[in-house]
Amino acid sequence: MSSPPPPPAATYAARLGARFQEVARIMESHFLSKQELTRLLSISVVAGEHMLLVGPPGTAKSAIVRTFAQLIDARYFEYLLTRFSEPNELFGPVDIRAFREGTYVRKTDAMLPEAEIVFLDEIFRSNSAILNSLLTVLNERRYFNGARVMKVPLLSMFGAANEVPNDDNLEAIFDRFLLRAISNNLESHQFQNLVEKGIASEIERMGGGFGVPKPIFTASEFVDLQRSFGQHLQFSDEFIAKYKGLIFQIRSEGISVSDRRVVKLLKLLSASALVDGRSEPNDGDFFVLKHIWNHTDQTELLGEIVSPVVDRFYREHPQLRRFSSGQATLDDLLGELKMIRQLLTSGEVLSDIQLFSQLKNLNEIRAALESMESREGEGDTAQRMVQEIDQLLESVFSSSKFA
Repeated sequence: MSSPPPPPAATYAARLGARFQEVARIMESHFLSKQELTRLLSISVVAGEHMLLVGPPGTAKSAIVRTFAQLIDARYFEYLLTRFSEPNELFGPVDIRAFREGTYVRKTDAMLPEAEIVFLDEIFRSNSAILNSLLTVLNERRYFNGARVMKVPLLSMFGAANEVPNDDNLEAIFDRFLLRAISNNLESHQFQNLVEKGIASEIERMGGGFGVPKPIFTASEFVDLQRSFGQHLQFSDEFIAKYKGLIFQIRSEGISVSDRRVVKLLKLLSASALVDGRSEPNDGDFFVLKHIWNHTDQTELLGEIVSPVVDRFYREHPQLRRFSSGQATLDDLLGELKMIRQLLTSGEVLSDIQLFSQLKNLNEIRAALESMESREGEGDTAQRMVQEIDQLLESVFSSSKFA
């Protein structure tokens, strides 16, 4: 009996997107303001590429990767590297019995060479012996186990670090992470939500009720998707023209993007469309280009180049915006704005530090609101709140303290 024909590309993409929406919902229930990171993780595993998270300790880098991995029924390997880490900690111990017989091989059961999702924390602290093996795994999905060449079933590797390396010896491993994302501490207007969600999580954990989420995908589904990914690499002439313009603008600003990465990034743009439930990419998928920096100080410049294109697309097509960038809700911002307004208009004498802290908070809230102005159903309210902030700032700056 012949198997039924595969569904049309649009139908397949829509079904895939619906499941990724469930992934996003589960991740959002665990983490505050990490929606964009979740989307980037999803894009990486769809495209079969690797992603690096950079940020200070305590910004949920490990937790977000670990939880995301639990949503995929796959063999998972995780390790925290130090400069004292040895190859056997990642690739398995030497098989003593085989060694006595004159063969040098490692026992790789449940170790990195047999994993489908890998997370390496503090990856740049590893030594050259580990790095050399990792490069082969990342580049070719192969591991040399003595004289034997193993095919590695790796879907994606996620790395984490507190900072970007400046050692030339680490440049090769850094380059293999096509996506680079920053995980920072939350902004001040998200503090209340952070405390509430954090306390709830701690209570659940201490009560033994912190369960493992049920997988949404299987590893084999991503294997099949990656094998047939060529059919999704179809782009209109108009899309390629816009992509070319962005790449050359990025390069003109001194941000290096090799020809190899230019081609690979097209995979990420198509993967972004699939994660969003579409069979073809659109201008909204260019947000990926904000995460191709070589140094963290390039993030602002990439945002200035890419964000206007993405924002303009969503202003023209607000109904297509499915993933938020991790902003607080309007109610959250309204509550925070109310508290700041009461503090600044109460007549209470504030120190310079207190005053400038609240002014910084207002500017953060204003930036968050501006990103909502193009959203259907929220834009008018966000615009009114921006006007209120401007009036409040004008009132503060016209006071005697700034005269």
